[in-house]
Amino acid sequence: MNIAQQSDRTEGGSAVFKNARLVLADEVVTGHVAVSAGRVVAIDTGVAPQGGVDLEGDFLLPGLVDIHTDHFEKHLYPRAHVRWDPVRAALAHDAQIIGGGITTVFDSLCVGATLKNPERREILGPMIDALETTRNAGMLRAEHLVHLRCEITDPESARLVEENIGREIVRVISVMEHLPGRRQSKDVEGYMQRRMADTGLPRSVVERDTQELLDFSDEISAAVRPAVVRMAHDHGLPLLSHDDTDPEHIDQALAEGVSVSEFPCSLEAARLARENGMTTVGGAPNILRGGSQSGNVAVADLMAEGLVDILASDYVPRSLLDAVFLIAATEHFEEDLPAAVRMASRTPAEAAGLNDRGEIAIGKRADLLHIGLHGGHPYLKTAWRLGERVL
Repeated sequence: MNIAQQSDRTEGGSAVFKNARLVLADEVVTGHVAVSAGRVVAIDTGVAPQGGVDLEGDFLLPGLVDIHTDHFEKHLYPRAHVRWDPVRAALAHDAQIIGGGITTVFDSLCVGATLKNPERREILGPMIDALETTRNAGMLRAEHLVHLRCEITDPESARLVEENIGREIVRVISVMEHLPGRRQSKDVEGYMQRRMADTGLPRSVVERDTQELLDFSDEISAAVRPAVVRMAHDHGLPLLSHDDTDPEHIDQALAEGVSVSEFPCSLEAARLARENGMTTVGGAPNILRGGSQSGNVAVADLMAEGLVDILASDYVPRSLLDAVFLIAATEHFEEDLPAAVRMASRTPAEAAGLNDRGEIAIGKRADLLHIGLHGGHPYLKTAWRLGERVL
């Protein structure tokens, strides 16, 4: 049946979705869901009412909640040195987000520059402006919130956080450190080899420059990281630690009151985080690729020990939906479909302080996905946010 031929119009956010495999928090049942004023008001496995949206046996999922995607920046720079209009970039980004079944997204915007991306200082404000403009004008189909991921090695990061953390759209803060030999980038030798190849400089000069970079960055981060942490706590925002690799990283995060370990790079760090009650985020692309693109621990290995609570799309928005169904269909993963869906919906919503969404339950937001499945591949047929069709 052509999707456009369905009776899927809602009145004031009210509708009935019937003949569906409902993916609830703990089970999959065949039944129907009633929505009114943008909320779920009834869930029933009995005889479906007349009218409504007939899903013809397909899945009905809660809208996915993505706590970390850095994909917006790719639309701002669709090619190297080509900077796109931020509003147009936001709209293109939104199309991919909703197309991946994500109805609430935390756009992870980099605060502070790195050696590879010095332009990040100047694009942060325009990116947030574009999200606010398109959001306030009703131009976006997913709900976009901002996750400020703060590069603690940039002396400008604290200022940039201070200038933007008070915006209503900013909801999550994380601290990160991208340096050779630190966290996810443990291979200092590989870094120096690339620098020698790129610059033609002798090894002695590259070794000296690398050590100077590390010494300077340590001095900067000693002031920037506590400032960012303090501002996050002052504003009551969830705080995440990025790329925890060594036990000391978890110890530091715990001392700072960090509650979430985001993309831990080793089993050792993830185990310590779990022992201390931290929530852990794993990357959905890592699951689909079968390992880390940077050579760190595979999320599958973390999941084998029950060390992953949340999945995030990271750099491929579509990966969240694919990973959920892959996990549920793969024997060596213990999670069934409801458990996998929770990792991409209710649990990230709760970690971000959004307790009104992330599951099909009475009283929760009617952020819903009509999902078909063909050859093991899930595909989105229709999406609703607050009961209104957005795709």
